[in-house]
Amino acid sequence: MSLERLWAGWRTAYVSGATGAEAVPVPDGASGDDTGRCVFCRISASGPPSVDNGVLWAGPEVLVVLNAYPYTSGHLMAVPHRHVGALGELTGTEGAALWDGLRRAVAALEAAYRPEGVNLGANLGRAAGAGIPRHLHLHAVPRWTGDTNFMTAVADTRVLPETLASSWERLRAAWPAEAGA
Repeated sequence: MSLERLWAGWRTAYVSGATGAEAVPVPDGASGDDTGRCVFCRISASGPPSVDNGVLWAGPEVLVVLNAYPYTSGHLMAVPHRHVGALGELTGTEGAALWDGLRRAVAALEAAYRPEGVNLGANLGRAAGAGIPRHLHLHAVPRWTGDTNFMTAVADTRVLPETLASSWERLRAAWPAEAGA
């Protein structure tokens, strides 16, 4: 059996551009200027869940947001509100809340999209592929048999059948109710 390869030359620019100088959040009480704040900190501070900010659900420790650059429709991320870059930096409460947010995200994906599988993942550090390496986040990506996403590798293109706003509406409608509510 031979091993086939598809080359992703676009990754060279990403890898060679690694600087370790990703932005850190502005401390609480600082001016409202977003300069220097990471994208997840800005999203966390953007208000309640809405189609405009892409947040589907927010608890006291964690939020779940649509990926603005999805691999497929419904690609979500669970993100702690606190700016931490490593799993070991999470408190026990934050770790449990992160997993609970991801659990809820998968339940919504299953109800809204009926995928045949779901990829869960974390890219811990720039070398592992994290686009925002200094703010931990976990991905949930719905998958179907045959959706190999070959277009990304061979044409630097992703084909998505719906808008982010449509994905948000679909997932928000399927979001599981709070336990005991």
